[in-house]
Amino acid sequence: MKIVRYLDENGVTQYGQLNSDGSVERLEGDIYSRPTATGEPATVQKLLAPVEPKAILCIGLNYKQHAAESGAKAPEIPILFVKGINTLQNPGDPIQIPTALPSDEVDYECELAVVIGKACKNVKRENALDYVLGYTCANDVSARDWQIKKGGGQWSRGKFFDTFCPLGPCLVTTDEIPNPNALAIKTVLSGETVQDWNTNDMIFDVPTLIEFLSGSTTLPPGTVILTGTPHGVGMAAKPPRWLKPGDSVTIEIEGIGQLTNPVELEA
Repeated sequence: MKIVRYLDENGVTQYGQLNSDGSVERLEGDIYSRPTATGEPATVQKLLAPVEPKAILCIGLNYKQHAAESGAKAPEIPILFVKGINTLQNPGDPIQIPTALPSDEVDYECELAVVIGKACKNVKRENALDYVLGYTCANDVSARDWQIKKGGGQWSRGKFFDTFCPLGPCLVTTDEIPNPNALAIKTVLSGETVQDWNTNDMIFDVPTLIEFLSGSTTLPPGTVILTGTPHGVGMAAKPPRWLKPGDSVTIEIEGIGQLTNPVELEA
């Protein structure tokens, strides 16, 4: 099933089933406990990020080629950082380049996002996917100057600005994506493909990440895991290619769809 979250004609947040012809049927019930299609056509006034995250856990340097382009040694254990729920952005809404705490080096990162569907702790990789509700596209927007030069040695400041985690356009349940580590993934920046790779290049695959992140740690339903980005980020281009007002960024993942956001300055 492909699930969307949206505002209806009355401004009420609803969930719907996205059909192959692009139509949406309203869903009834909690998405974490087998929602059912009502058969009622949905009026989608505004598409929202498909989930409201309880937490956003992110993995750095998790693609072999991206680690190489960054001049970094491939990590021996996953590198964890976090984004706040303030970073969530809807499909079609703008990525805002910070101006109050200014950044001149805002970058894109296409990522596969994993949504946990039921609480898990100390799970083993062999059954880790049993705890996944589904997958969506993510853009791990990053202010590289704050991440690297001005962040005090930690990544979170550069990753934590408002609008820095677009998610969407839909959540695809696990029955439609049996292997999350065999998906084409790309970024198209203002009409130019700048990242084009496959999730099979992950250093730590999705089950391994869930095993690691759930170690001595409860992951509640609604936990979103960003699984890393492939090579081709703007920081590694020669010269570097930073996001600027007027740009449009599209993240595309096989079997999920396209997540597009314009870029503007923070008001």
